[in-house]
Amino acid sequence: MTIAGATPIPRLRLGILLWSAGVLGAVAATAGLLPQLSTRVSLPAPPWLIMIASSAQSALIVALAVWGGVALGQQVGLHAPVFEAAALRQPIMPALEPQVLPGLIAGVPGGLLLFAFLRWSPPPIAALQGQFSPPLYARVLYGGITEEVLLRWGLMTVFTWLAWRFVQRRSGAVTVQVAWLAIAASALLFGAGHLPLAHLLLGSLKLQVVLFVVGLNSSFGLLFGWLYWSRGLEAAMIAHAVTHLVSYFATQIQQSVGAA
Repeated sequence: MTIAGATPIPRLRLGILLWSAGVLGAVAATAGLLPQLSTRVSLPAPPWLIMIASSAQSALIVALAVWGGVALGQQVGLHAPVFEAAALRQPIMPALEPQVLPGLIAGVPGGLLLFAFLRWSPPPIAALQGQFSPPLYARVLYGGITEEVLLRWGLMTVFTWLAWRFVQRRSGAVTVQVAWLAIAASALLFGAGHLPLAHLLLGSLKLQVVLFVVGLNSSFGLLFGWLYWSRGLEAAMIAHAVTHLVSYFATQIQQSVGAA
């Protein structure tokens, strides 16, 4: 694997770095969510066993996503510049700096929009917000890192390659149309991927809840997918993490003002 004909990137080292980051977020999310889940639903096994099983499952799923991105990303012009620099043992700041501003420009208003939409969410979700609130570190690490490794680096890269291979028939660089097809497909799955947790917490899913969960998360999936395609994986990670940070602190400020 190379960047524009430059020094070949060690695939194994790149994969290990991405896998480690993705698993870290998954473990953090499980550790943060289990205590709250145990108060709302009957767990099928002791928490420690669920933690081990969930971590093992996450490690496997992240590994598959990482392998897909490492194997196919360069062919369709998708990159993780910071992780690639680290794999080459080069300074990461030159690779990180171009990612930060686009991530912030997308993440700050994205967080405000998430805060606003959650305030106008369907009644079942609105009621749930006061009872179920994942820790901030779990939101940032899982959303900002693990979901981006899974959905953008893994799934979106595979979708882009498939569309380039079978729709574009490997003719030249990936076109805008093919890129947006992959962005939209991965964004839709990103939105649908939030339904199992919603069903677990609510017990049932009404149409308005499904439309809200899928629509809201798919919209952000489009934004993060575009950043990955146009800037790099880290820009999507930064935007995703900042979205959660801004939404969280906006909620805290609202609650403080309301309590005053």
